[in-house]
Amino acid sequence: MRALVTGGSGYFGSLLVRKMRDEGHEVAVLDVNDASDRPVDVMFHGVDIRDRRALMDCVRGYTHVFHNVAQVPLAKDKRLFRSVNVDGTANILEASLAAGVRKFVYTSSSAVFGVPLSNPVLEDTPPEPGEAYGAAKLEGERKCHEVSARGLDVSIIRPRTILGHGRLGIFQILFEWIRKGLNVPVLGDGNNVYQFVHSDDLATACMLAAARPGPATYNIGAAEFGTMREALEGLCAHAQTGSKVRSVPMGLAVAGMKLTSVLGLSPLGAYHALMYGRSMYFDIGKAQRELAFTPRFTNAEMLRQSYDWYLMNASGAAAACGQSHHRSPVKQGVLSLFARFL
Repeated sequence: MRALVTGGSGYFGSLLVRKMRDEGHEVAVLDVNDASDRPVDVMFHGVDIRDRRALMDCVRGYTHVFHNVAQVPLAKDKRLFRSVNVDGTANILEASLAAGVRKFVYTSSSAVFGVPLSNPVLEDTPPEPGEAYGAAKLEGERKCHEVSARGLDVSIIRPRTILGHGRLGIFQILFEWIRKGLNVPVLGDGNNVYQFVHSDDLATACMLAAARPGPATYNIGAAEFGTMREALEGLCAHAQTGSKVRSVPMGLAVAGMKLTSVLGLSPLGAYHALMYGRSMYFDIGKAQRELAFTPRFTNAEMLRQSYDWYLMNASGAAAACGQSHHRSPVKQGVLSLFARFL
């Protein structure tokens, strides 16, 4: 496999690059930012996904493209959601078709489903995004289907919320509160069932999908998971810093999250307000059957691993991350004040 990974300087993209490289594949990164921890034998293409002409030259010669470039919910910019997540996806699809790429793997998002009416969510559950990021990722899927109909072999991977070693972004706030022994909130009683996926498991799923001929869509998540309260209480018990899980009224919390986000007083985006207190989990049976996908990590295991990595590495991680939202610490804003009253 000679693979090009777009967004290869970001959190998940960089892990995917290293996994493929370690398995003997030739890998290159396409990103607007380089990362200081990029392996020296991995080529870097400093190209903006919105530059269609430059993409044509970059993609030529690669057998596989793994498309991970995206403006994530923390960006809070509808114009970027459109230009990067939709138009950029269309550009790399067209370039891949023109270059004769054998397989294109698109990392989508569970945000395409918004708040599902029922769980578990299947691949054919009608998508109904509840905010701009999810709508843009769904439009990216539609671009995949359009170009696939013209001959490009495309697989779509929809991950649940990604965790694992190196994950910062919004999780850095949670980990820092627990490190300091501060209490952490759940919305309502916290009994909403919530599924995560470990970055290593997601990378495995992407590679398995790349090896399987024919267009397909797969929902990817952990096989063992539970409620949000169970997940956070387990992490607090693991940390042994005195942190407790406290319930916060759902309506009041969601209204506050939306308002402070709009005013720029907190890093939370619309998707966080929409989903933190809601149940959502995938049925991963299709991936298990067709890809022989077997998740290694449970919710509890990946939270513990992510927190332990944070304790050991966070001070030096930001220097290597470039501009990636999920590899960078975030400013807590008004959330630091809220933490004092839990």
